Amino acid sequence: MNQPGPGAATRPADGTDPDRARRVWRNLWTLMQERGDRRAEVAEALGMSFFRTKVLRRLAAAPEPLTLRGLADLLVTDRPYITLVVDDLVERGFVERTANPADRRSKLVTVTDTGRAAAAEAERILGTPPAALYELPPEDLAVLDRVAARLVEDH
Repeated sequence: MNQPGPGAATRPADGTDPDRARRVWRNLWTLMQERGDRRAEVAEALGMSFFRTKVLRRLAAAPEPLTLRGLADLLVTDRPYITLVVDDLVERGFVERTANPADRRSKLVTVTDTGRAAAAEAERILGTPPAALYELPPEDLAVLDRVAARLVEDH
């Protein structure tokens, strides 16, 4: 999918109405960020900030343990802050920090079974669609499913 740079105003060559595209985007944004935002629910269920939950989810989804540096880079945050967050997750029993056999100066962060269960609960909550989607007629939901899949497919 061709994407303009940040903040770029574009007019599609195919004649698509840019006002309609903005309206669709605004409606999707409202649905996801205002009516379907489950971040507070996740933070309350797990008893920690949503960012900590995000860190835990990323670690649980990683195919192998991550270094603190790798985790900070993945989450686009600074290393001292990620260290504080990981320290908290260690105290909660959600992750373990171990020596990195490939580089003794760094540590690897691994999710515990308790952390994996917490991450799964966060995914369950975050994966619950807004009620408005359940209220759509089946044919509208099928169209939205097709369109959403097309919008996120890699080109």
